[in-house]
Amino acid sequence: MKRIAFFDAKPYDRLSFDQQNSHYEIVYFENKLNPQTVSLAYGFDAVCAFVNDTISSEVVMKLSDHGTNLLVMRCAGYSNVDFKTAYNRLTVLRVPAYSPHAVAEHAMALLQTLNRKIHKAYNRTHEFNFSLVGLTGIDLHEKTAGVIGTGKIGQAFINICKGYGMKILAYDPYPLKDSDLNYVSLDELYQNSDIISLHCPLTDDNHHLLNQDAFSKMKRGVFIINTSRGALINSEALLDALNQGIVRGAGLDVYEEEADFFFSDCSDEIIHDDTLALLISRPNVILTSHQGFMTEEALSNIASTTIENLDAYFTGQPLKNEVCYQCDSGKVGENCKNKTNGRCF
Repeated sequence: MKRIAFFDAKPYDRLSFDQQNSHYEIVYFENKLNPQTVSLAYGFDAVCAFVNDTISSEVVMKLSDHGTNLLVMRCAGYSNVDFKTAYNRLTVLRVPAYSPHAVAEHAMALLQTLNRKIHKAYNRTHEFNFSLVGLTGIDLHEKTAGVIGTGKIGQAFINICKGYGMKILAYDPYPLKDSDLNYVSLDELYQNSDIISLHCPLTDDNHHLLNQDAFSKMKRGVFIINTSRGALINSEALLDALNQGIVRGAGLDVYEEEADFFFSDCSDEIIHDDTLALLISRPNVILTSHQGFMTEEALSNIASTTIENLDAYFTGQPLKNEVCYQCDSGKVGENCKNKTNGRCF
């Protein structure tokens, strides 16, 4: 029986994976995977990691040196993996789509909560304060949503926006073919959007995509929604845009320095991150702790796809969910033209 070291394990992870697993010995570790904890994985056939684990060059080398050559990411993102070191040492598989609807619906929930001040109303009524002062929102009908990234999650969010009667502007460096979406430049999207929602992976090219320059081009009173990756936004620039009134409100399910805090109970600790503390203190900022994926359906899909990835690897099958880093094409999985026998190497 193959042994899997499962890092950053939470109760809901154990439940969903135990329901799906029948032929692997999974050892759950609450610790995040990083250079200090990688020794826990020694002797295991594979490692299962999540978005805030640190798969650095040092971690990759130590895994490889101790005979672990498979990393299964139970998420879509993989920007936390050092692929330069991983090449020819570590096969990396991911879950490309678990429930785009879960994340898209959470993005809309953040927008609606911000817009209609649901969080404020909830706190007021619990204190028997039934005043409506300060709870005014806007109609989303006929407003323009600028969607950056038109993959499966971005498309799901667009469909929700259309249901509200919203107009759509889209940006993606790889536009969908034969699509009726109105693709525009980033500058045009910034200038004309009432809501800007991010639905793209983090790359070297789009790190701090929303920076001081980008915010300066935006329509005054714009809503910013981010359920993708924290480092797509320069947090200090966002705070400045909030202070200037450029940004009406920000709904964030991610934060660029979230690895030190998210998925953990820090309520008894002093948070040594002034930017995070300032964002949380703002009445027009809602921060959730990377929970956009968290529905029963998504958790089940993550577990089943991860188990299927393990099965494919250990039985010599093509790896449709492999992150291919053999070339510079930027493509992953079965889209990589350089794969041999369905595998990167």
